[in-house]
Amino acid sequence: MKLRPSLCAAALAVLASAPAQAADPDTCTTVRFADIGWTDIQATTALTALVLDGLGYQPETLLLSIPITYASMQRGEVDVFLGDWQPSLAADRQPYLDNGAIEVLGVNLEGAKYTLAVPTPLAERGLTDFADIAGFAEELAGRIYGIEPGNDGNRIILELIEGDHFGLGGFELIESSEQGMLAQVDREIRRDRGLVFLAWAPHPMNERFDITYLSGGDDWFGPDYGGATVHTNARAGLAAQCPNLGSFLSGLRFTLELENAIMRAILEEGQAPEDAARDWLLANPAILENWLDGVSSRDGGDGLAAVRAHLGL
Repeated sequence: MKLRPSLCAAALAVLASAPAQAADPDTCTTVRFADIGWTDIQATTALTALVLDGLGYQPETLLLSIPITYASMQRGEVDVFLGDWQPSLAADRQPYLDNGAIEVLGVNLEGAKYTLAVPTPLAERGLTDFADIAGFAEELAGRIYGIEPGNDGNRIILELIEGDHFGLGGFELIESSEQGMLAQVDREIRRDRGLVFLAWAPHPMNERFDITYLSGGDDWFGPDYGGATVHTNARAGLAAQCPNLGSFLSGLRFTLELENAIMRAILEEGQAPEDAARDWLLANPAILENWLDGVSSRDGGDGLAAVRAHLGL
């Protein structure tokens, strides 16, 4: 049966006046992120939260350790973690993959690295490999500097010490925080003293200090000087329950240059992560077209237009 033109017009008018179909249900509105205190994760979390806010979600950020992050995701208390560095977090992540508590939505950063490093003058005097550390024990005061307790890098260092690998049985791990460790690096370099510490990229430390990454740690931190990829993790079921949110999170891709710029603003200019993220996005709005391809606002509207309006672009 054919509809008369007048009836077709009336039907289209009703459809046009109907509210947009919600892309995600109301239960998806609040999105809880884990922030483990690393500046790169603060940067990417702030950037992601800013975009989600523009899409009509309500992001929340919880400061948690890595073990607590995964346990909280298993309990359904955390939705998203943007800082799954692989392979260094493999032991932390695997049990939760095995029991189905988390899902890996994709790689959000390639070209990262994470291993031990020294000031370059110390490398020039012969400390270039994990096997060289023990020979400099006196100069190093038998110490290796890490970051916050419970961190995967600290755990690896402890395994090296406890197993007397590379002759490190007599060494001590100094646990602090990212900022505390970097302050120590700054002090020792200014005093022309040597130290061994956890280092990674992306991070402004690579521009601020003249450092050399150590070879020989492939079995512990991964090949290519701790070469790493960073993955986006979600609690089990999030992408299925919130498909629009899942699509956005799965498509997130960051770059070393992006993260370095935001981290530099946080660490060297004293900006809050939210302000640094906003300033970067206002200066680089083209990236939104890739991130929001096929993504709507939470209520089903134009996602790119919503975020641009939120940012005043």
